[in-house]
Amino acid sequence: MTYQPQYDPNQQPASGPPSYGPPQEQQQYSQPQGLQQHGPPLGHPYGGPQPGYQPPMQPPKKRKKWPFIVGGVVVVMILGCVGMFTLFGIGAKKVADDLDSNVQGKNAVAGKMNTAATDGKFQFTVTAMKCGVDSVGPEGFGQKAQGEFCLVNVSIKNIGQSAEVFNDSSQKAYDKANTEYSVDSGAAIYANGDASTFLEQINPGNTVKGKLVFDVPQGTKLASVVLHESMYTAGVKIPLK
Repeated sequence: MTYQPQYDPNQQPASGPPSYGPPQEQQQYSQPQGLQQHGPPLGHPYGGPQPGYQPPMQPPKKRKKWPFIVGGVVVVMILGCVGMFTLFGIGAKKVADDLDSNVQGKNAVAGKMNTAATDGKFQFTVTAMKCGVDSVGPEGFGQKAQGEFCLVNVSIKNIGQSAEVFNDSSQKAYDKANTEYSVDSGAAIYANGDASTFLEQINPGNTVKGKLVFDVPQGTKLASVVLHESMYTAGVKIPLK
């Protein structure tokens, strides 16, 4: 049996193409204008925040303390080094100033000729002085002065408890203008012969006698000598007459 559709002559044909979607009454729902909802609605357990919801405050990030500690330690070390070098510089300068004053006779203790005067382990006695000497040593085999030689006779006694070396290069002479003169050690070897005072070691209780030789300009008159156990001692200043 074949189905034959019934044609109703009074039925108006539908306008437009046939609709295959849901019934028209099901298409009436739409979102309110101006509000487009994406995802679950507000208040949904898996949706956006509730109305009036405020996110929790994040705690401030803690600064790392170790850079400041390391920096402080470095600063303290730098300041300590600066202070140490400053103190070292002050101490070194004081030592240099004291040594310079010793060499120049500024710290020397006053003495006088033919009277024993002590500096360190040595006891000095100046007995004579002679200037205007042209040369020292054997004739034809000695040393001539650049100007003239002044010879100072001195005895040195070791009053200490151990052997001590006498170095004539530590001894100085001065004229009236306070001009300083050093010993001519080479000339002193000729002037003293076997009794050389150059780097002579003196045992405790022993006495060495010799001549200190100063090469000075012609016509110079020495006013004093300053005698030292060593360059580090103050020395004794003996006026020369």
